[in-house]
Amino acid sequence: MKTLIVIPARHGSTRFPAKPLHMISGHSLLARVSAIASELSNRRDDVSFVVATDHDDIRTHAEDLGMPVVMTSPDLASGTDRALAAARLQETAPDFVLNLQGDAPFTPASYLEALIEEAETSSADVVTPVVRLDWAALDTVRDQKTREPFSGTSCVRLADGRAVWFSKQVLPAIRKEAQLREAGELSPVWRHIGLYGYRMPALERFAALPVGYYEALEGLEQLRFLENGMTVQAVAVEPADNAMWGVDTPEDARLAEELLAKFGDPLEGTSS
Repeated sequence: MKTLIVIPARHGSTRFPAKPLHMISGHSLLARVSAIASELSNRRDDVSFVVATDHDDIRTHAEDLGMPVVMTSPDLASGTDRALAAARLQETAPDFVLNLQGDAPFTPASYLEALIEEAETSSADVVTPVVRLDWAALDTVRDQKTREPFSGTSCVRLADGRAVWFSKQVLPAIRKEAQLREAGELSPVWRHIGLYGYRMPALERFAALPVGYYEALEGLEQLRFLENGMTVQAVAVEPADNAMWGVDTPEDARLAEELLAKFGDPLEGTSS
C-alpha cells in the first residue's frame, strides 16, 4: 500500500499569521512537523511525504529544510482539500493519504504508523486515532470547556472501533457516574486526535460532496464522511507523554517551548 503523508502548511491565519514559519525553541513549526513525517518515511519504503503550502515563503523554507513541497491554491477550504490537491500532484497516485496537520508538532510517529497498519487490514474509508480518557483527564476536559466550549472533540465508537459520531460536546452523557468511577480508572469518553488517513477514493468523494448539515453545525469536517454513509475507523492509541495537540496561537507556541524544556526536544542537536 503506497502511503503519502501530506503536511498542509497554510500561510494565512487570523490568530497566527505565517504560523508554519514561527520558531519554537530554535526550530520552525514546519521543521518540527516535517521531522515526524521524515522519521516514518525513512523507516518505511512504502511511505513518502510532502509539504503542501499556498505561499512562496513557506515553499522556500521547506526547500531550505530539504523537504519535498508542492504549491496548492490559497482558496482551498480545508486541510483535507489541500491534502487531496497534493496527492493529485504526485507522479504516482497514492493508495492512502495521511493528513498530518502542520500545527501538530507533538504527534507521535507511532500514531501515524498505527493508522497505516489499520488501513492495511481494514476496509474503512477513513482511519483516525482516539485516546480513552481516565477520569482525571475527563475532569480537565470538562473544566476547559467551561472556558472554551469548542475546544477538543469526543468520539463515540463501537466495540470494533467503528466511529458512530464526533462532537464538540463531551459524549456520551454518563448516568451513575459515581459508580463507574469506583469501578475503574478509565471513563467511557474517547478523545479524538486530529490526524486522518484516507483511502484515495474516499478523499476524492469528500471533496466532491457539499458541506454536511451537522458538519457545519459542529465545525467538524469528519462528519461529512459519516453523514454520507462512509466508514470511519477510530483507532485506539495510548496517550502521549506530552498531551498538547495543536499550536493555534502565539501563546500556544510559548507553552510548546515550556513542554519541550520539560519533556525533552527530539530535534535537539539539529538546526532548522
